[in-house]
Amino acid sequence: MDGSHTTPPPGVRPGHRIGDWRLAGPIGAGSWGSVYAAEHVGDGRPAAVKILRTDLLAPGQRAWMDELVRREVRFSLEADHPHVVRTHAALTVAVPDHPELDGLTALVMDRAERSLRDLLADAAGPLPDAPRLLRETADGLAHLHGRGWVHGDLKPANILLAPGGTVWLADFGLTAELEGTHAYVPPLGSLDHVPPEWWSQRTGQRGATVRPTADVWAYGVLAHQVLTGGRHPFPGRTARARALAAQAYAHGGAPLRLDGQLPPEWRELIADCLLPDHASRARHTAAELSRRVRQLSDAPHAGRRGAARRPVLLTAGAVLLAAAAGAGVLLTSDDGPGKAAAGASPSAAPSVSASVAGMLPEDSDVPRALRPYITTAAQRCTEEEVTPALIAAMLKAESGFDPKARRTDEFGIAMWTPSVFRAWAVDGDHDGRKDYWSPPDAIASMGSYLCWLDQRFKANGLRRDLPGLIAAGYRTSSRVVIDTRGMPARTRAYVDQVARHLARYTR
Repeated sequence: MDGSHTTPPPGVRPGHRIGDWRLAGPIGAGSWGSVYAAEHVGDGRPAAVKILRTDLLAPGQRAWMDELVRREVRFSLEADHPHVVRTHAALTVAVPDHPELDGLTALVMDRAERSLRDLLADAAGPLPDAPRLLRETADGLAHLHGRGWVHGDLKPANILLAPGGTVWLADFGLTAELEGTHAYVPPLGSLDHVPPEWWSQRTGQRGATVRPTADVWAYGVLAHQVLTGGRHPFPGRTARARALAAQAYAHGGAPLRLDGQLPPEWRELIADCLLPDHASRARHTAAELSRRVRQLSDAPHAGRRGAARRPVLLTAGAVLLAAAAGAGVLLTSDDGPGKAAAGASPSAAPSVSASVAGMLPEDSDVPRALRPYITTAAQRCTEEEVTPALIAAMLKAESGFDPKARRTDEFGIAMWTPSVFRAWAVDGDHDGRKDYWSPPDAIASMGSYLCWLDQRFKANGLRRDLPGLIAAGYRTSSRVVIDTRGMPARTRAYVDQVARHLARYTR
């Protein structure tokens, strides 16, 4: 469950006893359940106690929630696999002074140390143990599917990590048993991890239809996040925006844009998981994914990124053709040494190949210390217009490459407004901080924002002079450019300046 807040339910406090377990304090809470650390009163064994609440729900919602409680209890007690969280008991909460809680169900489970979401929140790049994490997740998912169950809510928050780091799949509130090829669940789920067909299907009296391929889609999203340090495979600043981008891809209106630095074998697997509809994903079962992931995780240098790798963009139809032909999205290149930017340690500088670094003229005024960061920022974007030359041209126009530049409420080499920077901040030098004064962070964040602007303009039918539109959008906003249906007059002088620098840096 999501630990979105930690407000405990009334009447349940540390020291309260439920069965043979004494609560020690809240771990997390979601919309209809709270999790507490606990210890066995006899031998002190640690556990987590999840109290499934319905006291805050309107009467019309309680039927759904009662069904979710029954599901979670049943599947938690029946699941038996090293990579599925173990539930020791289902008990009844006894709080006579609080009748709204008295009689609710509590699950006593193994206590995890963290969730995969916690790891991703702290990540400055691909998770160091990414192949093993993905292998164990796939093994647990294959077990559930083999028992005829669909998890229904596979996401980083529902993948727990045992004290030794072992993966446990958890939270079975939306887990459902297959009736032939599909099952039924309440119309709930996480926007970032539901497949595109979720949005077009009707919800009947028994709920929404869910199939194992929904978990396969969610696994593809999750694998992309684990291998890129949290980046979602579909663009957007909100979960709803990313869901809309996934639907546009599924309907053939946009290509699949995977991170440009994914290892090619993992790219192929993720692309298979993210095939645009249920029928095309059906042949990629969880058991097959488990086998493929095991092979990849056992291979030398499993999960290593190629910094100069640039992806092929595939429309939904092209993905299907490539999969049918057995073709992957395979691009390779070698990494070479880079140089550190001002204020960053040499070990933090990204690596770029000599051929890629040569995309910026050797005799240009782009500082050599910044070139690896500029190149890496461009390569993280799959849009052909976002090049090292464009980023360099905009940095030149914004600040003249001065990391201490400032005017009114804009600061640093990319002249970020702090409030806007927070929405796009990327840790460019992997030091655990995101600072608009830091050239690596400011440049990496600029690359991410320019990529999003490019995609937004294309999605709205704006394709003429995209580098100029991107520059105009950076100076104003995407909405101003879209509403103008082209170049806003007040940005013309700035855009012309960027164009002059761009011509110099691409000669």
